[in-house]
Amino acid sequence: MFEIKMDDDELKKLYLAEVQKRLDNIELHALLLDSKQLCKMLSLSWPTVEKTFLVDPNFPRMRIGTKWVFNRKEVQEYIDRWSLENRKRLDV
Repeated sequence: MFEIKMDDDELKKLYLAEVQKRLDNIELHALLLDSKQLCKMLSLSWPTVEKTFLVDPNFPRMRIGTKWVFNRKEVQEYIDRWSLENRKRLDV
């Protein structure tokens, strides 16, 4: 027979870490991002996102009321193209 002893605080910490991982995974599969999620996805501040991407009329965005939303897949495709173009410019 086995006896397992666990500290309640440690068990709670493990449980909360697993819940957070699952929430992060759900967020990764969301179709639309808000500005805060976009910043997190790009690891950039909102002013940098505005200055770098929102000035481009081809950047995928939609305005719903007063809120900007962004299609995750379209943003990823745009960033992939943007990244390649910028690397090519730097290599020249």
